[in-house]
Amino acid sequence: MSLLSDLINLNLSDTTDKIIAEYIWIGGSGMDLRSKARTLAGPVSDPSKLPKWNYDGSSTGQAPGEDSEVILYPQAIFRDPFRRGNNILVICDAYTPAGEPIPTNKRHNAAKIFSHPDVVAEEPWYGIEQEYTLLQKDVKWPIGWPKGGYPGPQGPYYCGIGADKAFGRDIVDSHYKACLYAGVNISGINGEVMPGQWEFQVGPAVGISAGDELWVARYILERITEIAGVVLSFDPKPIQGDWNGAGAHTNYSTKTMRKDGGYEVIKKAIEKLGLRHKEHIAAYGEGNERRLTGRHETADINTFLWGVANRGASIRVGRDTEKAGKGYFEDRRPASNMDPYVVTSMIAETTILWKP
Repeated sequence: MSLLSDLINLNLSDTTDKIIAEYIWIGGSGMDLRSKARTLAGPVSDPSKLPKWNYDGSSTGQAPGEDSEVILYPQAIFRDPFRRGNNILVICDAYTPAGEPIPTNKRHNAAKIFSHPDVVAEEPWYGIEQEYTLLQKDVKWPIGWPKGGYPGPQGPYYCGIGADKAFGRDIVDSHYKACLYAGVNISGINGEVMPGQWEFQVGPAVGISAGDELWVARYILERITEIAGVVLSFDPKPIQGDWNGAGAHTNYSTKTMRKDGGYEVIKKAIEKLGLRHKEHIAAYGEGNERRLTGRHETADINTFLWGVANRGASIRVGRDTEKAGKGYFEDRRPASNMDPYVVTSMIAETTILWKP
């Protein structure tokens, strides 16, 4: 095994200028990440300098077998923490050979919203809190839980330490460092309320980069769990009963909200989000109704309410924002399996462009 490890860790720059680019895209379910690698002649730092590529869309549920070619457009580059050196991870979106975005390409529409002059002028910032659950591979039950049984009730696990409270920290810390290496603006991690559940935060990130960074962070996490022999779940309610679900709380501000007097702008933005509550909920993740029950730090899915420091609200405003009269707010509705391209662009579109 040591020889295999030595080969995996070979430093290619000692012998060649060639690099490996891992092209990453989102498959037909909207949550299944796919990737494949190709050799390039030398280091690349600008995605527009990368070649387009193709894949068999009939094998990912994205094209019929008789016309299966889907084209990958490179959009963002990150350093590869697995191969290291000058090797890269490449976030791509997918198009037909005629240049039309395929239905599962949510990045294309998000990029249009984020390139709108009114949105560009507001410099939307995002911080996304990605919760997830680590499962035992063979039984799909959270790690640290007795097989077929339950641990003690919630309470000691949130930000907990100790062998009977924190399960999977080696995976979590590996992911944290790998994201920093890759160039993801990961801002922290913590153990969550349900044992076997964790959270990482990406941001602040501006516009479309929030989606790119969260997707590559998800990719890195899934690759690490693959190595560890653990299954990664973004299910918004992986265990029924008296256990917290998993969300992707999305913190948001615009340039006007961050300036003096921004609190009034925040309140107007929240009012607009309330008017489009149903549309947002429909786009905020599959199975979210199992999580948004009005219990376990959530607002009921059919109710829109906001409050200061209220974790049972749809939208939470922090005490610091209220006190300063400017800042940001947190949309607590998105599920852990939401598409960040959809959620971030929709929040910008509703709060900046939409006229009620």
